[in-house]
Amino acid sequence: MVITGVGVVSAAGIGRSALWTNLVEGRSGIGPLKSIPAGRLPCKLAAEIEGFEPAQFLRNKKLQKVMSRDIELGVGAAALAMDDARLGLGEIDPDRLGVVFGAGRISPTPQELVRAAESCARETSFEFERFGEEAMAHIYPLWLLPQLPNMPACHIAIEHDARGPNNTITSREASALLALGEAVSAITRGVADAMIVGACGSELNPHDVARLTLGPDLSRHDDPRDFHGPFDMYRDGCILGEGAAAFVVEEYECARRRGAEIYAEVLGVGGGCDGSGIDNARQGTGLVRAIEAALRKANVDPGELGHINADGKGTLRDDWIEARAYHRVFGDLAGRIPVTGMKSYFGSFDAGSGAVELAGSLLALREGLVPATLNYTTPDPLCRLNVVANEPARLRNLTALSVNRTALGQSAAAIFRAV
Repeated sequence: MVITGVGVVSAAGIGRSALWTNLVEGRSGIGPLKSIPAGRLPCKLAAEIEGFEPAQFLRNKKLQKVMSRDIELGVGAAALAMDDARLGLGEIDPDRLGVVFGAGRISPTPQELVRAAESCARETSFEFERFGEEAMAHIYPLWLLPQLPNMPACHIAIEHDARGPNNTITSREASALLALGEAVSAITRGVADAMIVGACGSELNPHDVARLTLGPDLSRHDDPRDFHGPFDMYRDGCILGEGAAAFVVEEYECARRRGAEIYAEVLGVGGGCDGSGIDNARQGTGLVRAIEAALRKANVDPGELGHINADGKGTLRDDWIEARAYHRVFGDLAGRIPVTGMKSYFGSFDAGSGAVELAGSLLALREGLVPATLNYTTPDPLCRLNVVANEPARLRNLTALSVNRTALGQSAAAIFRAV
């Protein structure tokens, strides 16, 4: 299977060209949080997208009324990917074009529920029993629709008349790679000729910002110049962001016959899970199994890998777990394979993070360069990785490993080779 289209909507660039320019020039999309009052927040940074107009990616612009921010980002990325693959409406049999997309929990905006809450509020209490009678009358009948995680895949299918297999993966950061594996499987089984794959997410909803601020994994910095990137010894957490990326996956002969430009061949996708809670000693074993499975399916020797596109959350715990997994799989080679952490450019945003990282890795294969990890100044002796820093590194091998792991151990790994 090969990838013939890449579409990106992120704080580090809208469209593959803008993303790549910012990656190789070391320009971060992380800056002061503007869309939400940040005065009392412990972290005043975010990776917000500017200049994104969802309507320009829609044939039926009325559908935007039932789209959340996450859905808009996913639909935009898919439109860019199909355009990049030079696939217009109907150029692939609609019954043979499918969608597998990753998404997470999509929050409503507080404004949507204000009148409903006010109708049940009293001076000293909230009368829950009145919610069914009075509050529901103030809630838009289709209020729930934009929050369903399967809606990005549905809207993308409607937009591109994709009537083939349609599925949604909800495994947080691992969603995009797991969706890719499902898409490859669908084409291999003969139920589709091409698949639109990707993931979307936004953590900049006021609900999400308030919730995540209470946890331990958010950076407490308020100056993007002081923020420490993934695997840096002084890292203190992630930066919230938003974004999406989508890819067109098709069988090689199909792509060759229509003269499509090919980014890379998908050699193997693997998955795994620690099967444990956050404090279990088996942390990282799911990622180990995912990488080993991908290597086995790809029939690739670790020495052939030109770079690792790391999950690199930027938390002490998660980066240690990830680095330990690399050492368990690769041994001494783990300290020599170039590693890049792209969340330092566009932050963390649930399922969408892994998709935008994958886009960056595919562009790296195409250009023969791996972007530097931003704000990586002091190596962490507990990670012992060859983190690319300061400037992009020339790739010696055009084979890449991309990985993602959730905080609860759901893991995915995929191996690609430039064609």
